[in-house]
Amino acid sequence: MKPTGAETVRWDLSHLYPSESALRGDLETLILDAEKFCRSWRGRVASLSAVQMKEALSEYEQIQERDGRIITYAYLAWSTATVDPERGALLQHVRECSTQITKNLLFFGLEWMRVDGDHAQMLMQDDELVPYRHFLECERLLKDYTLSEAEEKVLAEMGVNGRSAWMRYFTETISRMRFFLRGEELSQQHLLTKLHAPDRELRKDAAESFSRGLAVNEHTLTFIFNTLLGDKATLDRMRGLPHWLKSRNLGNQIGDETAEALIQSVVSRYDLVRRYYELKSKVLGIHPLYDYDRYAPVGESHTFYSWKDAQQITLESYGGFHPLLAEVAERFFEENWIDAPIQEGKQGGAFSHGAVPSVHPYVLLNYAGRARDVQTLAHELGHGVHQFLSREQGYLQASTPLTTAETASVFGEMLTFQRLLAKETDPQNRLALLISKIDDTMATVFRQVSMNRFEHTIHTARREQGELSSDKFAEYWMTTQSEMFGDSVILTEQYRSWWSYIPHFLHTPGYVYAYAFGELLVLALYTRYLESPDEFPDQYIALMQAGGSDWPHILVGRLGVDLHDPEFWDKGLGEIEKLIAQAETGYVDACRD
Repeated sequence: MKPTGAETVRWDLSHLYPSESALRGDLETLILDAEKFCRSWRGRVASLSAVQMKEALSEYEQIQERDGRIITYAYLAWSTATVDPERGALLQHVRECSTQITKNLLFFGLEWMRVDGDHAQMLMQDDELVPYRHFLECERLLKDYTLSEAEEKVLAEMGVNGRSAWMRYFTETISRMRFFLRGEELSQQHLLTKLHAPDRELRKDAAESFSRGLAVNEHTLTFIFNTLLGDKATLDRMRGLPHWLKSRNLGNQIGDETAEALIQSVVSRYDLVRRYYELKSKVLGIHPLYDYDRYAPVGESHTFYSWKDAQQITLESYGGFHPLLAEVAERFFEENWIDAPIQEGKQGGAFSHGAVPSVHPYVLLNYAGRARDVQTLAHELGHGVHQFLSREQGYLQASTPLTTAETASVFGEMLTFQRLLAKETDPQNRLALLISKIDDTMATVFRQVSMNRFEHTIHTARREQGELSSDKFAEYWMTTQSEMFGDSVILTEQYRSWWSYIPHFLHTPGYVYAYAFGELLVLALYTRYLESPDEFPDQYIALMQAGGSDWPHILVGRLGVDLHDPEFWDKGLGEIEKLIAQAETGYVDACRD
């Protein structure tokens, strides 16, 4: 691949621990501290005063943060070399020790859930517990779905060599896969970049190569999926959860009705997907479009961006909105908080890991120099800046639910896109930018919801029918994808296996609708920004700094957005329709020129 300048951009994990031996020493001490915490506070939670509760929570938070720091180091070290047995062994050792720590902390949450409602409410309203109030509120959400302490300990013990081990095996399996394309042997990340190539035959060959590679691993991937779907079904049944998505909705701090309203609103506008791909077919001059054409570049959208270009574009976009965003984002580049190159054995995709408040977030990328990679950088830095700014809330309240966690990342993408669009005067290039943006929007909103529909189908079928065959998974995949595309994109037979490499289905069941939630929320927030360009940036910064210290609808409500408005999602979808209409007009203008 063409050098990007990102080949030497590696993160520095010594900010977490100077060495593995230092980590192991801290881990031994932490296990003892967790045992001491259990001896000191077990059986006392129901009778604690606000002052005592604050003391206990402070100690509890410190143990959790140290545990998080250890796990972060082990996970990040493994994520850049998933085929390294020593790093894998360290990760497994840390997870097993973390389970022992968790077992000694379990009593605290369980006893808090069982505190009398009036007394619990009185404690949560006490000024002493302001730094922990929302954490305590959220803990009590799980009251009806939590088992006895003995049962929870067994589940924690079994999980580390059960669900967690299977997820690690899935990631390592995907990372080890090799694909053959035109005489070359490529990793998944190298191969998938070819789906964005301007050469249609190359895209087609890459898609066929990817499908062949997945087919070789079909049995393994199908078995992993069945095992983890069955594991979740068992756990949900034991906890008395009414449906497969309930645990994710609780974690996202939204009601079932809110999630369902979002999903149904998006499904009801699948016509926008068909309208868009019909336009893209005209722009590309390709009739009909096939699945491997979805991300075909238009005009200048295949321009190469060096790492330096990507850094400059992102920082200028962030700084144009608020100087603090650029100031924090720049630290990721200057202080080695990013791991950017594509390499053998590295985990695919991209993420920002919040680590712990006492350190800083880390960003993982697989940077190849495409316009999409610049947007991915802007997306993950949005997460990173959010995670950094929310540190003042402390370990227990810094993190946000997945739904609002996507707000800053998608907003960062929007800032980058709007900056590029505002500077572009050539109709052809403006159209290329618009098409690129709508490509991302299709993937973020509609594709994610179609994947939610696939998840819903396979979780339901696994519970009603038992283990599913590879053909059944493929049938459900093709059905839910076809419902979205209609006749606008022809799905080839080879596309039937593409459900099997998507990690979110296994790592975080139910995650995917959060992307649509975040995108539509950002469209509303960006509209607010255009209406109040002077006041909104500071309000946005306050939202980032608030982290997870309150309910999502309250935090975004301070910016004039009502998540409980039945028409909220329709407004966001209307903004997407405007983008498509803008692109349609741009196509006419470009043809005229």
